[in-house]
Amino acid sequence: MLIAFNKPFNVLCQFTDRSQPPRATLAGFGLPANVYAAGRLDYDSEGLLLLTDDGTLAHRLTDPRHKQAKTYWVQVEGVPSEDKLQALRDGVQLNDGPTLPARVELLPAAPKLWERTPPVRFRKTVPDSWLAITLREGRNRQVRRMTAAVGLPTLRLVRAVMGPYALDDLQPGQWRQLD
Repeated sequence: MLIAFNKPFNVLCQFTDRSQPPRATLAGFGLPANVYAAGRLDYDSEGLLLLTDDGTLAHRLTDPRHKQAKTYWVQVEGVPSEDKLQALRDGVQLNDGPTLPARVELLPAAPKLWERTPPVRFRKTVPDSWLAITLREGRNRQVRRMTAAVGLPTLRLVRAVMGPYALDDLQPGQWRQLD
């Protein structure tokens, strides 16, 4: 079984949380029994999370050797210069080493998304931009660290595509079974 789930902002990619106070988890969304997340999506990130009951499939989706492309829509603070976009495309140096090259596009407009709760803080004097970033690796908080490294802090991060699977029209907290 393979499930596409639109993980809301501030939800853990697990079914339990032992922290105090407990945070929202996947347990509150009526997902089928015996599925688990194939990969991670940070607590403060949103969008496509795949869940499965098939360990071999989970491994194929998440193991770096299989290099499944993951596309993120990233709202950043500022307007990126071509130099900053090219630095992201070429790979940036992070504290755990250089990133692999990425596909990076400046989007002409914000993607059509749901309202986030709480909303991203709006500042009249600070412009923002949206990027589509496609990676074939998956380090901890990689997209946020990459954009920060080139002087474009991430304000909002939404995973739209993972391998051949896309978020499509799923709303936050909704899921569907995939073929």
